Amino acid sequence: MSAESVTEPGERISLSDFAGQVVVVNIWGSWCGPCREEAPALQEVYDATRPSGVTVLGVAVRDDQQAAGDFMRNWKLSYPSLFDQPGRTLQAFRGVPRNTIPSTLVLDRSHRVAAVFLTTVRASELLSVVHRVAAEPA
Repeated sequence: MSAESVTEPGERISLSDFAGQVVVVNIWGSWCGPCREEAPALQEVYDATRPSGVTVLGVAVRDDQQAAGDFMRNWKLSYPSLFDQPGRTLQAFRGVPRNTIPSTLVLDRSHRVAAVFLTTVRASELLSVVHRVAAEPA
């Protein structure tokens, strides 16, 4: 799973950049109302869990790169996000619906899918799952 950064065109971001970390993958689009609703929660989770080896990784799909970048700046989102207009990177997650936006996956430290949210996510429910997955032995 690798694609160009939303906010740093030309820079590539890969899931392998986060080896050994729990990764919260959020599939979003700037055009998506529920994505705007959950953006602050994802930033909260990123801020709260980053020191413990957890990251949030956004994947902007079916979007325009300028609009996706504006979305991240407007919502003051500091976690990395991939720009994947056609959604090809999501093929790495077999068995997970790729057309539900927003959706959020929690990957364990081996980057296996540990939890799936197919609706707007709240910080409290996501933090509970992330803390549980992060506490598992590597």
